[in-house]
Amino acid sequence: MQAYYAQRAREYERVYDKPERQADLARLRADVPALFTGQRVLEIACGTGYWTPLIAAQAAAVLALDNAEETLAIARSKQYPKANVRFEQGDAYRLPEWPEPFSACFAGFWWSHVPLGRMDAFLAAATRSVAPGALIAFLDNRYVEGSSTAISRRDGDGNSYQLRRLDDGSAHEVLKNFPTESELIRRAARCGWGANVELLPSFWLLTWWAGR
Repeated sequence: MQAYYAQRAREYERVYDKPERQADLARLRADVPALFTGQRVLEIACGTGYWTPLIAAQAAAVLALDNAEETLAIARSKQYPKANVRFEQGDAYRLPEWPEPFSACFAGFWWSHVPLGRMDAFLAAATRSVAPGALIAFLDNRYVEGSSTAISRRDGDGNSYQLRRLDDGSAHEVLKNFPTESELIRRAARCGWGANVELLPSFWLLTWWAGR
């Protein structure tokens, strides 16, 4: 996964150009940043930083974490008028212990890449990075026939995979899960309360408040 996204860094944001996704994205570009007004936000797996400037415009501060320097370089190159964003290279599965817990957490298009067997441990670690009662939000794709890349196979644990090609012609098998609404609620409820899923035609947005 890390190698794939490092190679895909310059191509990544084309995924936001699909015509059928524009209405959803227009709504999300307004709704997602509004969740974090005045908050100290941990953004996990920020990638090329598509969402980072939008969130930073409303947040008090953002720490954006990603494992690939190639994607971080693109994220750093964007404009942050409030100078309130800090970037760190790090592993989403081995989150550092920051001296002060964050008041909110966001991850866009990361949930779908977490193996099912690692999901609960990952969510527990993310919850430990924020203060009790902090808002946690995950945004990701729904599977849409004819728009989403077809699923190429499933493994014995129930994970699904896509076969993707990059501009250089290389082919990559990428883990990409499409959880149900009930699964999202169930996973979130193990880490806090008030879980809610907003389903749009192409995307879902999950929010809840962190427990301990």
